[in-house]
Amino acid sequence: MMTLLLWALSAGLVLLGFAGIVLPALPGTLLVWAGLLLAAWIDDFQRIGGWPLAAISVLAVIAWALDYVAGLMGARHLGASKQALIGAALGTVLGLFMGLVGVFFMPLVGAAVGEYLARRDQHDAAPQALKVGVATWVGMLVGMLAKFVLAFVMIGVAVAAYLW
Repeated sequence: MMTLLLWALSAGLVLLGFAGIVLPALPGTLLVWAGLLLAAWIDDFQRIGGWPLAAISVLAVIAWALDYVAGLMGARHLGASKQALIGAALGTVLGLFMGLVGVFFMPLVGAAVGEYLARRDQHDAAPQALKVGVATWVGMLVGMLAKFVLAFVMIGVAVAAYLW
């Protein structure tokens, strides 16, 4: 009975991790990693041993780094200001209170508003703010997609190790 509960907890952590890839309040890939580590521990690391766990851990670290790099790369590509980056972060936090639409679109709005405030005295402030907002948003979406792919690869490594 206890083993069944542990497997359910492992699966629950992985599923919660997938939700966390979309919702910035949850550490998505960390939860996927924790669920897979629990799965390995359940059978005393007999099927999912050192090498698969090392590979899963490296993938989790890469996915964690993507959280910080993807949106910044999109914004920096267009020369975003510090205010745009702060605006994107604030937009992400505000988006949490607005549901799924807010989570997806408030970083764009925050980055655009931040960039506009930084450039409000320039004649091209509005178009540049919109470009920076969209670039930040696209960077975050690409990062989210990459984290999903890495999470699926992590699961694939664990399943392959478990089956062979």
